Amino acid sequence: MKNILATIVLSFSVAFSATAQYENTQIAVGQKAPDLAFSNPDGKKIVLSKINEGRYVLLDFWASWCGPCRRANPGLVKMYKEYSDKKFKNAKNGFTVVSVSMDKDKEKWVNAIKADNLLWPYHMSDLVDWNTGNCVPANTYGVQFIPQGFLIDPNGKIIGKYSSAEGAEEDLKKFLL
Repeated sequence: MKNILATIVLSFSVAFSATAQYENTQIAVGQKAPDLAFSNPDGKKIVLSKINEGRYVLLDFWASWCGPCRRANPGLVKMYKEYSDKKFKNAKNGFTVVSVSMDKDKEKWVNAIKADNLLWPYHMSDLVDWNTGNCVPANTYGVQFIPQGFLIDPNGKIIGKYSSAEGAEEDLKKFLL
């Protein structure tokens, strides 16, 4: 009996520590969202704070080579279609998604956007392999795993963080008119 109890306690400890090591502790709900300004696939610089003006933004960190990211994309597309035309409290410009790619290969990034039908207009990347530790968007947001998402309110404050951007839907519903 003691062995069974010890095994159960050890299992919970391992599971808890594994979960804790993947929590993003650099970004906290309630803090001002750090700004990002990087090129879109056409080479035009887009700026998160400008996109965020008067709008809820779901900031989605992903990559073309990331299986869990690609599996999450259909749900993210569905959520975008569901909420992009809705009216929100204190958000005259509604809701959108800003995708931040951790890709280093532009062609693979662009092909994945097309293949997964990521139809929102805001995609950015610094095209630096995030595994090198030199990826500025990942470093700015403390991203150590993907997919990962952050919901930002129209005032630029982080109001939610998620292990997958789809997790923002329940929070987003709270702000519908």
